Amino acid sequence: MDDLMEIAGKKFSSRLILGTGKYRSMDDMVNTVKVSGTEMITIAIRRLDLDNPAEKTILDYLDWNKYQILPNTAGCKTVDEALFVARLGRSVGRTNWVKLEVIPDPKYLFPDPTLTLKAAEQLVKEGFVVLPYINADPVLAKNLEEVGCATVMPLGSAIGSGQGIHTVEELRIIIEQARVPVIVDAGLGVPSDASQVMELGASAVLVNTAIAQARQPELMGEAFKLGVKAGRQAFIAGRIEKKAYAQSSSPQDNVPKS
Repeated sequence: MDDLMEIAGKKFSSRLILGTGKYRSMDDMVNTVKVSGTEMITIAIRRLDLDNPAEKTILDYLDWNKYQILPNTAGCKTVDEALFVARLGRSVGRTNWVKLEVIPDPKYLFPDPTLTLKAAEQLVKEGFVVLPYINADPVLAKNLEEVGCATVMPLGSAIGSGQGIHTVEELRIIIEQARVPVIVDAGLGVPSDASQVMELGASAVLVNTAIAQARQPELMGEAFKLGVKAGRQAFIAGRIEKKAYAQSSSPQDNVPKS
């Protein structure tokens, strides 16, 4: 089935995007990336040790020709910080793609909508392909699309929580209104969470903690690949209508009487 996702003119066959934080080892991360089938990997630029050229970073373990590297602005609390890190990511990652995160709240880690929109506007003007991480806010999602963001990335629940999808109704509206890919990011805990949002019509999911912190990250990475694929195929196939009452699956007409 030729079912490709397109972002900013680039096509992807995988709809699973992986984060690279929280893995217990680089081997776990590299092996999981391989079995997951992902084609896009997000990297926190602020967490790279760029002061020591001899020190290997995550970027040294990845095949730049095989994956779309997506630098992110994780850890940024202000617009100025996010702009600085995005520009640094463009230099270090050799790409104008950026996952935009502006999160001033250290307790709940919800992205700030006003600061995110302001930073997105400036980055789009500078020629970045902006993928903004946001609360599941349909109005904000539309505003970000209108200023030129390549996708919107609403959360399913609190980042790193593994609580699953708490924002189903909001995601439905965002997906219905969007003319850009909708990538559900944050809170997914198991492959069925990924399948659920893909069944709603999400374009992709981004997963980090649920895979990286699993007892067997490689196995979980493969499981998420299958969950995403199953959810996408179910969305394309079209689910049956929900009914208020039971309906026999066997024909009731012209049945011989005993």
